[in-house]
Amino acid sequence: MSFFLKGATAALALAALTEGALASPCDGRIGGSPQISPGRPLTLFTVLSEVRHASPAVRAAGLEARALGAEADQAGRRLNPTLSLELENFAGSNALSGFDQTESTFALEQTLRLGGKRALEERAARARQALASAECAVILRETELEAAIVFAELVAAVQLRNLAEESADLADELVSIVARRVDAGAAAPPELSRARADATALRASVETAQAGIDRRRYALALLWGSAEPTFSAPMGVSFNSTIAEVEADVTHPALNAADAAVRVRQAETSFARSAIIPDISVSAGIRRFEETGDEAFVAGVSLPLPIFDRGRDAARASAIRSDAATLNRAVTEQRLLAQQRAAAAAQRTAQSRLQILKHDTLPAATEAYEAASRGYQIGRFDLTATLNARAALLSAQLAVIDAEFALQSAELRLRALIGAAPFDGDIR
Repeated sequence: MSFFLKGATAALALAALTEGALASPCDGRIGGSPQISPGRPLTLFTVLSEVRHASPAVRAAGLEARALGAEADQAGRRLNPTLSLELENFAGSNALSGFDQTESTFALEQTLRLGGKRALEERAARARQALASAECAVILRETELEAAIVFAELVAAVQLRNLAEESADLADELVSIVARRVDAGAAAPPELSRARADATALRASVETAQAGIDRRRYALALLWGSAEPTFSAPMGVSFNSTIAEVEADVTHPALNAADAAVRVRQAETSFARSAIIPDISVSAGIRRFEETGDEAFVAGVSLPLPIFDRGRDAARASAIRSDAATLNRAVTEQRLLAQQRAAAAAQRTAQSRLQILKHDTLPAATEAYEAASRGYQIGRFDLTATLNARAALLSAQLAVIDAEFALQSAELRLRALIGAAPFDGDIR
């Protein structure tokens, strides 16, 4: 029964679809109270709420965005002035041995950033903050999708375990039928041993399926930073509405991040170009002449000479990176569009496969097993035909579960790509 381990999991429950909006942690709001309550059935809404509330990866990205916001505040500050005290002509020789001939200058100096450097630097810092927020949204979308897929696997793993139990019970019933036929002399004793061995193998597959449940429970809890899953069994609700068509316009956090990266490079290029205009420093103060007791104002201006370095190479490098960011934005849009179309195609294929399996394959396999079981009881079929019919039925049931999960997985991925519920921040 290794097929139980293949992740063929079913009937995704996109649950509690009317329970309200989820706040994004990427704007600095980390939070809300924990959504997971021991004893309450686990739903997709609570899973996504817990991811938004406690995902370590999302929280770290949100905090980085806040840190960059603080750096942007810092970039907008003016330069501090410099206070200086200068003493001349003291502690020398002869007439300059004391402080009688000392000249003291008390001055205040301020560097003025020309070319709008302060505003341009702050603009670049704000753009980097916006990029970090956009990248946080990408991490959030990816984590939400991963959580939704694992939740789907968990729901289906429970159904696989239930199917394993039903199959084992069905095998036990067949053992009873074979035992009665052996007692009546209508079947050979080896048939009973064969039926019991098959039933034992199916009973062991229940434990294998339970291990699959446990593995997914830990994987799901880890997405919100917990080493111990405290939730109870997941509650599955079918996702009735489907995405009929994919819009031509691409909307996705990854595209927003690519746009933000373009704006960062453009802002950095503008800031780099402003370095061509040199800054000036102005100073003003008072000079005191100890010999006469006189005082006078002093003033000065200093300006670097842009002879060897005018910052043109740095500006050219920023411009090149800006071109690269624009190229990456175009590539990102095409990649997302291709992924959307592929997910839509996978959804259609999975839907067609599921319809065939549910409406044709499964009813035929059920009818064949029921006929084989009745025929074996009255001696018309042998045990091999009955076991083969039951194996075909089990294979059909597993194929239906696999097809249902494939459909839900494809639709989840498509919804995540186009920003539809439940990945639009609102569960409806």
